[in-house]
Amino acid sequence: MEQTSKGYALITGASSGIGWELAKLFAADGYPLILVSRDAAELEAKARELSGAHGVEAVVIAKDLFVPQAATELYNEIKSRGLTVEVLVNNAGQGRYGLFVASDVARQLEIIQLNVTALVELTHHFLKDMVARNGGKILQLASIASEVPGPLQSVYHATKAFVLSFTQGLINELKDTGVTMTALQPGVTDTDFFNKADFPKDLKILEPDSMADPAKVAKDGYEALMKGDDKIVSGMKNKVMTTMSNVMPDALVAEQMRQMHTKKSDEKE
Repeated sequence: MEQTSKGYALITGASSGIGWELAKLFAADGYPLILVSRDAAELEAKARELSGAHGVEAVVIAKDLFVPQAATELYNEIKSRGLTVEVLVNNAGQGRYGLFVASDVARQLEIIQLNVTALVELTHHFLKDMVARNGGKILQLASIASEVPGPLQSVYHATKAFVLSFTQGLINELKDTGVTMTALQPGVTDTDFFNKADFPKDLKILEPDSMADPAKVAKDGYEALMKGDDKIVSGMKNKVMTTMSNVMPDALVAEQMRQMHTKKSDEKE
């Protein structure tokens, strides 16, 4: 299919990790792109790489979605350029490791701003346009964290629970339209998320053989999005974990998550 027959795929957090892998998949499929993150220079380099490899247009918009109203500013800028977003990928998200009571509450509120408020704003703005056209797709980055309590990541897990619930509600609202919405639920994935969230290096969950390849996660999400699936849990181990968590007592699930986030050096002999 020719590139000009498709609207743009807008990807937040597009410069690394799952967002970057998704950008490559959209580009390979002939979608013109709108790449969004905070680092303009890094985005420009990524845009050149995608354009050179796949011959697609890659528009770069540097925007800090931690800032209130930045998501609405992003939407207005895209509209002012006359660009039609056919696919919205709400990928940007961050967390923070540690006890909630000892954390910087301002930082926790920034995480809620990014993971929840900006996502809701972008979804609302672009979804209205999609419903008016009776066509479009939205991929929401949830997480298997959306289904389990998150000791030492309590705010992050809560934000992802919001994303999943929000998405499931909208899927029902959209059932009689030509718009589809998909929740992608990865587990621990080999990205820069853990560095940005100040995770200690020696946590059990960060062992290399336990981390998923972001390219595989992106492929799972991309295929589910294109099929119009409601949600996809990426990886068999994560599918088993979420299934078991649904039948286990919440307190036991929370304790297991706490142990997974314990430093190896803190384990008792």
